[in-house]
Amino acid sequence: MALIAVLWLVAALSLMVTGVSGVVRQEAKMIGVAKDKVTAQAVGDAAVVMVLQQLAADRTILQETTETSVSYQGTQVAVSVMPLNGLININGASLPLLNALLSVGGGMPDGAAQELAIAILDRRERASLDGRRPERFEAIEDLMQVPGIDYDLYARLAPLVTAATSGSGGATVNPLAAPPLVLRVLANGDEGIAARIAASRGQPGLDTTGLDANLARPGGAQRRYRITAQVPMADGRIFLVDRSVYFGARTRDGLPWYTFEARQMLQPAS
Repeated sequence: MALIAVLWLVAALSLMVTGVSGVVRQEAKMIGVAKDKVTAQAVGDAAVVMVLQQLAADRTILQETTETSVSYQGTQVAVSVMPLNGLININGASLPLLNALLSVGGGMPDGAAQELAIAILDRRERASLDGRRPERFEAIEDLMQVPGIDYDLYARLAPLVTAATSGSGGATVNPLAAPPLVLRVLANGDEGIAARIAASRGQPGLDTTGLDANLARPGGAQRRYRITAQVPMADGRIFLVDRSVYFGARTRDGLPWYTFEARQMLQPAS
């Protein structure tokens, strides 16, 4: 009996050791993943700053989205610079543009999209606490304050919108700078038209036939941009670092740009 008891005790201890080892391995893996994300964000932030410094040095004012690549600590990072009037500005978009955003970009039925577009207008035009001005959206996340917009819908809309308060596009969108998903909204869901225009940009005399004239209008150059860095990770995933900035604003730290929106996300491996 004593031998059996000892064997049971040894077996129980073995199970405990195995369980503890599994927990330690899992925690080590989680720490490694967190470290990789922190490192990727640092690399992405550095890449964004490098591009911003170059824009400031060149005094470049862009009308179209541009692509570049920078190297930081041995990592090659693709960076895009997009004028913000290529996005749908939820602080200035017209009712037809908001309706198209929700129906095409959000995948909502037309009737529900129309009702929610009106709710967005009501939310942004309501008086602030001092009663002197409309209470604009301060960030795109504020869309979730509108009844009817849950996180899933917000996640579909977020890549298409900005919450810039002024000077970054309004009732319409600049198709020269719009990303493909926004072009699809401007084409009322016609993916063929959106793909044709996206492929033709950079060539003289861009033909925007097929885009809704009530939604799209080529805009002038401006100094408000969304800078997106794509940091490759060892497991094949891409860590995205987005910064929306305004050149020309006075900042306390003396930088020639002001960051008013920032986000980061992890894309799965393709």
